Amino acid sequence: MKVAILNPSFGKNFVRVARWAAKSRGRVQRHPDYLLIAAQILLDAGHEVIFVEAAARNLTPEESFAIIRAFKPQLLVIHATTPSIYADIEQARVIKAENACDVAFVGQHVSAEPANTFEIAKGAVDLIPRGEYDHTLLEVANGVDRKVIAGLSWRNGSSIVANPDRAPLDVNTLPFPAWHLIKPEWYPDAGKKYPFLTLFTGRGCNNACTFCRDPQLMYGYRLRTRSARSVVDEMEYDLKLFPQIREIMFETDTFAADTRHVREVCHEILLRGLHKKISWSCNTRINTDLEILPLMKEAGCRMLMVGYEFGTDEALRAVRKGGVNVAMGRRFSQRAHELGFTLHGCFMIGAPGETKASARATIDYAKSMPLDTIQITGIATYPGTTLYQWAKDNGYLLAKDWADWLTAEGEQKTLLSYPQLSNNDIDALIDTGLKEFYLRPAQMGRMLISIRSMGDLLRKLYGFGAFVDYFWKKLFRKI
Repeated sequence: MKVAILNPSFGKNFVRVARWAAKSRGRVQRHPDYLLIAAQILLDAGHEVIFVEAAARNLTPEESFAIIRAFKPQLLVIHATTPSIYADIEQARVIKAENACDVAFVGQHVSAEPANTFEIAKGAVDLIPRGEYDHTLLEVANGVDRKVIAGLSWRNGSSIVANPDRAPLDVNTLPFPAWHLIKPEWYPDAGKKYPFLTLFTGRGCNNACTFCRDPQLMYGYRLRTRSARSVVDEMEYDLKLFPQIREIMFETDTFAADTRHVREVCHEILLRGLHKKISWSCNTRINTDLEILPLMKEAGCRMLMVGYEFGTDEALRAVRKGGVNVAMGRRFSQRAHELGFTLHGCFMIGAPGETKASARATIDYAKSMPLDTIQITGIATYPGTTLYQWAKDNGYLLAKDWADWLTAEGEQKTLLSYPQLSNNDIDALIDTGLKEFYLRPAQMGRMLISIRSMGDLLRKLYGFGAFVDYFWKKLFRKI
């Protein structure tokens, strides 16, 4: 079967596959790793596949249509998001009319809202492989009877059928992403060495944070790790395919949660001498075993992207950030800093029960630790999550329509508003936190001292440009 996979554009610099689909404050782009794993599965099965990366390349819909028209697909796969769903449907409608192909929508939004998606699509969408869609798409392409494909919602004439859920797959059976269909240079990020690639060391998460979409909608609440050999094989494959890459980002939400797995991966990297060829970074929680950090550093880990989230224990409990507290974050930061890691802190404002005082505590918490960079967002509230349902039930959710998820300029938009802390309060505190953190003389000095190469300088300049662009455009922003 001829399959076209489209990562559609939705305004300049829209980041479609990030945890928050929007134009990010850091003006970054994210690799479509999940889509490219699905693409490689289809290629391995003998299907003809093209991948149209319209989001990262800022292609117009018309440019996407022309590429797909020339290919003449039998199946179109689109990664849809909450704020872009109407535009995604309209692009699908045009392509479907031009090519007489079936259309499948994938991703977190349609997994949470399949019935609504079919309703507003009015015939433009035929299939929704829910959740972990790799093998569901393969069975569709292979012509398996749709009535028996697990994890599939589909149109059957005027009716909508929702087949039973698909069981979690064995992550060690997955191929490496079809990276040959993209270029690493399409994905800038001031925090990463440029160019870089992402790598998933597993799927799932053992935690149950109320705001996090992927465990609730895609992967489930069990961390399934790949073998260390497979992970490091992929690192070697990436370097062979793209010798110019300078870093690999382990994008797994909680790579360091399984200490045994981390040890095995690090030992495999050291055994093959990869730590001498490329650096890597990863996401971590603050309850990571501190004893594993020296080995990670030895094996070439450069940066830790750390989910501190909030600066009060009450806020951490309110979002079910299990097993962590503020004091633990301080200990983690100090030890990682002593070992020479670059630290990027991830913070949020707007937890249930949040006040101006507790939000202020989060800002002060970020400033008190030896962090190199940070990000602050309003807490994400996406359909299908526990937080979304709680906010909706209690009247704290401002959005009345999927189009309400972004500002008119495509920026992140705060959607929660409480009696004691409005959405405008949250936005103002986010901006205050970013300015206070980055505009401190000591912090600017830290960032200048960390420049060791032309690549470091270019990354810092890109980050500075993104910072200025965000605040400059906010002066003229429409709600």
